[in-house]
Amino acid sequence: MGFDAEVVVVGGGIVGLSTAYAISRADPGVRVIVLEKETGLAAHQTGRNSGVVHSGLYYRPGSLKARFAVEGGRELAAFCREHGLPYRETGKLVLATTSAELPRLHALAQRGREHGLPVRELGPAGMAEYEPHVAGIAALHVGSTGICDYPAVAAAYAALSGAQLRTGNTVTGIARRADGVTVGTTLAEVRARVLVNCAGLHSDRIARLAGDEPGVRIVPFRGEYVELAPRARELVRGLVYPVPDPAFPFLGVHLTRDLHGGVHAGPNAVPALAREGYDWRAISPRDLAGTLGWPGAWRLGARHWRAETAELHRSLSRRAFAREVQRLLPDCAEADLRPAPAGVRAQAVGRDGSLLDDFAFAEAPRTVHVLNAPSPAATASLPIGREVARRALTALAAA
Repeated sequence: MGFDAEVVVVGGGIVGLSTAYAISRADPGVRVIVLEKETGLAAHQTGRNSGVVHSGLYYRPGSLKARFAVEGGRELAAFCREHGLPYRETGKLVLATTSAELPRLHALAQRGREHGLPVRELGPAGMAEYEPHVAGIAALHVGSTGICDYPAVAAAYAALSGAQLRTGNTVTGIARRADGVTVGTTLAEVRARVLVNCAGLHSDRIARLAGDEPGVRIVPFRGEYVELAPRARELVRGLVYPVPDPAFPFLGVHLTRDLHGGVHAGPNAVPALAREGYDWRAISPRDLAGTLGWPGAWRLGARHWRAETAELHRSLSRRAFAREVQRLLPDCAEADLRPAPAGVRAQAVGRDGSLLDDFAFAEAPRTVHVLNAPSPAATASLPIGREVARRALTALAAA
């Protein structure tokens, strides 16, 4: 039986497209087909994020997140310059607003130095040079943070990869054969020697369709944002973050200026009732049953219920959201907050309720799965793509 391609990639987001691009650079003779269920590329996590190019500051030394974010941030800036894509190096401030946060701020500074990042510890006067309207008693300035247009980056990966892009193709079944894999879709069957799963919000489902048990489930968290009104956006020059709370798995509400001059505040992280649930009205019985049927989701909730209660309160109360923004930007009023599009984070959760803290991959005969690639995956997309491509080409050589 003939093959339509050597490699079929499921998922037309930035990770799937960077993988196709990396394969083309490593071996231009390998034919790649990218399957995407939406009618366009980069429709979900890639197209619904803040556009921040992360420095790698927050991630554990030695982790893939740390290494790939540091490498990826530098490479992404160079890629944007080379291909004429929008990119701006803004730097960012991480603010300590209470004395209790100072030890964590100092620890972050040390971590940044371990990563080789350009970090400076600042007092109030130094903070005011960068962001005169923010509140805090100390800050850390990280010079290597920037902003870009991730959908444009993903489109460039797609064009440069030479891959055959098949949008509107929802995967319905995967059969592993002795000589390859057959992927059934809503439009046509695809035969390839190796399958690469970069399906993001649906990565665990694709793994199970292929007959591989991932050992985790994707539990979707919606990141809710607001946009600052013109008066308030002038109070923010670049990127402003709080000191992260180690007891909670997300960074907390922060301020990010975009390439078009707007400023967003968020995200407020709440459980989504659908894997593509961008507001409270979006409910998928199948997705919700999958989350509630996974023991890890209940254990995660039991571990973080206090923090999540606060997130839910901010989701339902604009006044509470405004108070969180005012911790960083006191002159921002509740009336300055305008609704903005939300995103959904594809977070892999173990059976024991643990959030996978690092990028995670798995392999089986003729399949490679990207099981966990939340933020900073877009920043790290070039090194992640190379890593997945390496695994795919190794599987192809062994086929």
